[in-house]
Amino acid sequence: MGHRAFLNSNHAWRSDKISFNGKTEYRHAPSLLSSKRILEDLQDFPDVFTENDKKKNLDPWKKKSIFWQLPYWKDNALRHNFDVMHIEKNIFDNIIGTLLEIEGKKKDHAKARLDLQDMGIRKKLHLKATSDGKRTQLPKACFSLTKKEKSIFCGALKNVKFPDGVASNISRCVHVEEGKIFGYKSHDAHIILHFLLQIAIRGVTPNQVAIPLIRLCSFFRCLCQKVIEPKSLDRLEVEIAETLCQLERIFPPSFFDIMVHLPIHLANEVRLGGPVQFRWMYYMERYLGELKSFVRNKSRPEGSIAEAYLAKESLTFCSRYLSSDVDTQMNRMTRNNCEFPNTGYFVGARILFSLDQRSQNQAHGYILFNSDGVEDYIR
Repeated sequence: MGHRAFLNSNHAWRSDKISFNGKTEYRHAPSLLSSKRILEDLQDFPDVFTENDKKKNLDPWKKKSIFWQLPYWKDNALRHNFDVMHIEKNIFDNIIGTLLEIEGKKKDHAKARLDLQDMGIRKKLHLKATSDGKRTQLPKACFSLTKKEKSIFCGALKNVKFPDGVASNISRCVHVEEGKIFGYKSHDAHIILHFLLQIAIRGVTPNQVAIPLIRLCSFFRCLCQKVIEPKSLDRLEVEIAETLCQLERIFPPSFFDIMVHLPIHLANEVRLGGPVQFRWMYYMERYLGELKSFVRNKSRPEGSIAEAYLAKESLTFCSRYLSSDVDTQMNRMTRNNCEFPNTGYFVGARILFSLDQRSQNQAHGYILFNSDGVEDYIR
């Protein structure tokens, strides 16, 4: 909540009480703290956080970071890097959990409706007592989906197919009968948020819900581009502020945890630290997964990792000196080989079928016209 402070000073939403938290918003966006200001605030703080300090109210600071002992740290503009991978994952959890009403992940529940009642906003969504007066019920919100709409939403994700190597088997995480999605990884959430959510959401939600979510997906897709123009970062900062304000008009306050707020700062992080793909955690997570696979003796994980790493490096070194007739990781055919090997190999289950003459000629012509070896013979 409170993202109207990042809008332009003359924006109409700043004076809109009914659609937001019942108050006007005329504050300006907080400015970034300079190194000089932070050092002044931390000059009396210790470098070590002790047990006695836990009882003290030292907010927002707890201790002086050890990094300030580095001579260049005060000149470092990007002292803390936000990991876009985990931000996308947590935001996707909030969206999917709320739309599909997944227990443990949904942000629309009885306590969230009580928050609306305490704030005195959105009276149509306040808890209502049943006719017998023994229970309460949650009125349907604009983002609430029926069982049929959940099936349509999950079916759109269940039947999607990607080129080889783009994504994992996302359909294994989608359960159409239950109307739920679970068991997905961070990269699955990344793919759905960038390419699939805006397609699946359009047919089951009204425009007031679909448009902000589509804009949020578009923001992350533009932010994660390999090449991004510096002048486009100003536009992204304006768009994400408006998008978060649109989401505030739809979802309850419990939806907006710290992870939903962090995208407001991601465009500036790109301005300071460069493109996202050089700073997120996908590479590190995959490497840690590889090290985890080395563990065979759980009582001695460090020794298992060291032994397996040494064995892998030794085999890699030796494989460089073997002849080309020996199959090693240096000469093994890649998963997506762009050349035409002498012998083919199957990908997935074997399915036998016959081509008619027309299809055979088309396939033959496609292979010839897309092979570099026949360019000299084409006139």
